[in-house]
Amino acid sequence: MPGRLARFFEEIDREAWVRFFVALAGLIFSFAFALLSTSFRDEGNVVATAITASLSLLTAAMVGIATIPFLARRVALERLRFNVRYELTREGVAYILAVVVIGIAALNTGNNVLFIVVAAMLAALLVSGISSTLVLFGLNLKVTLPENVFAGKPCIGTITIRNDGRLPSFSVSVVPEKPSRRRKWRWQKTELGIPPFRPAARQWFRLPDLQLRPVPPKKPAEPILSAPVYFPHLRPRRSESAPVELKFPRRGRYAQSGLGLATRFPFSFLTKTRIIPFVRELIVLPSVEETQEFLTILPTLRGEFEMFIAGRGYDLYRLREFAAGDAARHIDWKATARAQTVMVREFTREDERKLKLIFDNPALGETSSENYESAIKLAASLAWHFADGATDISFAAPGYLGMGAHEALSFLRYLAVAQPAAQKLPLESLASRDAYNLVITARKRGSIPTQLWTSAYFIFIGNTSESS
Repeated sequence: MPGRLARFFEEIDREAWVRFFVALAGLIFSFAFALLSTSFRDEGNVVATAITASLSLLTAAMVGIATIPFLARRVALERLRFNVRYELTREGVAYILAVVVIGIAALNTGNNVLFIVVAAMLAALLVSGISSTLVLFGLNLKVTLPENVFAGKPCIGTITIRNDGRLPSFSVSVVPEKPSRRRKWRWQKTELGIPPFRPAARQWFRLPDLQLRPVPPKKPAEPILSAPVYFPHLRPRRSESAPVELKFPRRGRYAQSGLGLATRFPFSFLTKTRIIPFVRELIVLPSVEETQEFLTILPTLRGEFEMFIAGRGYDLYRLREFAAGDAARHIDWKATARAQTVMVREFTREDERKLKLIFDNPALGETSSENYESAIKLAASLAWHFADGATDISFAAPGYLGMGAHEALSFLRYLAVAQPAAQKLPLESLASRDAYNLVITARKRGSIPTQLWTSAYFIFIGNTSESS
């Protein structure tokens, strides 16, 4: 029984019931004011009659504005599948107030001309509602987004509306759906202490109980489309497209849970929005632009990389004089004795340009958010720079499983949604023996064991770089 009762209360539309009782109370007050107006009119009190009649009409109008659009949105029209949201504009408010004032004047004076004017104005409201419905009926929406989007770099998307109806549509805007402000409630298990007025330690016993509590709303993802796109005219049986410039300031996951087709046609009394079911998720890759830190590190990194791969081949390419930075193991002592100068062996290395980029993912408390984002940007820039076909590059990170021909894009998608995680740097399992290992970390240098420095070239974000 408690379970059924809990499900019953969960399925109740609380907002609808609240509006119902508010509307019922408003109609009771309106009826009471109308009775008072009739009583004052019989007594000959013109001022009291006008005041009570005005209050009666205003109360009824407020109930209609607050209740009728809300209930109309909840009418189940499965055949039409037409979910509409109504918003009253400033012009509409002024127009309704004018109708109310003229209506009060018509009731008090009995002038037939004023009744005709009120009827014409109410007919204009009806025509406006029917026209806006015909404008939105038969429209289909399609959104095309780029496949790869980088943070901070503008891109172009396309919004296409097809009018499948037989009549043209005017003044239609594609708008993002507003987040729902409706609070959700849920029954949660608690305990009731007996007697309830005593502290928990001094209560006699405790009984299981249920309490209705609000569910904290989830933080919505940032929308893909945040500004409206306007279409002035849509011809019947035709499609119209409009380019949209999109720019995302941060990396991460963006989601659009719905779009709306809105119009204020023809008289701008109401903004009528037809909600279109639309679920789309977009992964925004981190920026790969060359930052100052990237330009500072790249020459040193290239030098270390060239020194590493200089002796990685097996076929002798040539003998040359010793130069600064050459490894001592490459000295050819016989050639040195003959030439009376230090000579080194240089091997072929076209197939040995192997680089492995390792991203270290520290815990949230081990680094600042600025250093973490700097590490993400630097890793993305280096991955994009070396994925030019001249270097055999691979990637590794805790939890990264990307493989395939487009591994660079797979690694950028991993960086796009990466968050600090408490994971130990598994360099022994991530590093490669036949490649040059480059580790980008936002940890402090003292937190990395020094014995790992001999296995890779470390770039410490927020610190000076160290190499083995």
